[in-house]
Amino acid sequence: MIRDDGWDEYSPWEHSASLRELYASRARGTAEEMTAHAQAAELLTPLVAPGDTVLDCGCGSGAFFHSLRTRGLPVEYHGIDASATFVEIGRRELAAFALPSERLRVLRIEDLAGEADHVVCVNVISNVDNFHRPLERMLRVARKSVILRESLGERSEYLYVRDEFLDEGVDLSVPVNTYGRDEVCEFAERRGFETELVEDRRTGGKPELVIGYPHRWTFLVARRRTGA
Repeated sequence: MIRDDGWDEYSPWEHSASLRELYASRARGTAEEMTAHAQAAELLTPLVAPGDTVLDCGCGSGAFFHSLRTRGLPVEYHGIDASATFVEIGRRELAAFALPSERLRVLRIEDLAGEADHVVCVNVISNVDNFHRPLERMLRVARKSVILRESLGERSEYLYVRDEFLDEGVDLSVPVNTYGRDEVCEFAERRGFETELVEDRRTGGKPELVIGYPHRWTFLVARRRTGA
């Protein structure tokens, strides 16, 4: 029998009770702010003007909203995520902070279209098959800037490995990719952006093990060139 629920069946994010609870506490504002979110908000601060829109791609439960809110950034927050579970958590918990539910949407980055002033994406495209299509969508949408935090190294390395940290009895493999810094920068520059690499504050430029595999977290700030 053919079914159409394969995304949920094979998505690691739908098979981790501990991750769902963590995302709920982040949305409630009771968990400590992610260092990556704090740094992303600080990198965004000099780029925004009052009333700008910020699109959080792979937003999870929308916790980055708190990083913008607590810093008083005068922007309109929107978030998209492929996980309906995470989006529902965010809609429920962030209602207490006056975020309209329609600001969080169930949407894959690959299916994204439209416009936003700024796009932020933290710890997402290192965990998909490749960076080209999702990054292209984000660059097309961004009127002013794109800020990424991803695993970037001297060269691209692709792994597809079993995730040992999911719920008991779940057997799933996931991409764990590092992308070449120069390749990613050139990709953005060919599409009308100036790029800057910024050392990740949390890791200080050193590899960090995530699900047992090294991630070389680095921030990329891409600013659209005038007239591009």
